[in-house]
Amino acid sequence: QVQLVESGGGSVQAGGSLRLSCAASGDTYTDYCMAWFRQAPGKEREGVAAIDIAGSTGYAESVKGRFTISRDNAKKILFLQMNNLKPEDTAMYYCAADRRDWQLLPEYTYWGQGTQVTVSS
Repeated sequence: QVQLVESGGGSVQAGGSLRLSCAASGDTYTDYCMAWFRQAPGKEREGVAAIDIAGSTGYAESVKGRFTISRDNAKKILFLQMNNLKPEDTAMYYCAADRRDWQLLPEYTYWGQGTQVTVSS
C-alpha cells in the first residue's frame, strides 16, 4: 500500500506559478506509476499529468507547455510545477499511484486527499 499527502496549493493570480508536492510513504515508491488529477466543482475528475516508473511523462492538452510533472525517487516525492496559471486551472488537485500505468485515466488505486488551487483573473 501507498499513502499520499499533497501540499503546495494556494491562491494566485492569472499568469502566476505554483509547485505542488505529493509525499509518498509505505510500499516501494519506484514500483509505482504516478499522476496528478484535478476536479473542479460540478465537473468530472480529469487527468493532468502522469509519469511512469521509467520517468516517461504525459500531459493533458490543456496544460502542455505550462505544467511539468517530475518525481524524486530518493525522497519519494512527486511534483507538479504549474506555470502561466489560468482561471480555468482552478480545482482540487490530487495525486495518485498505481503499479499499473493508467496514464491519465482515473483508475489509480491510491489517492491523496487533495490540495486546492485557485487562480483569479
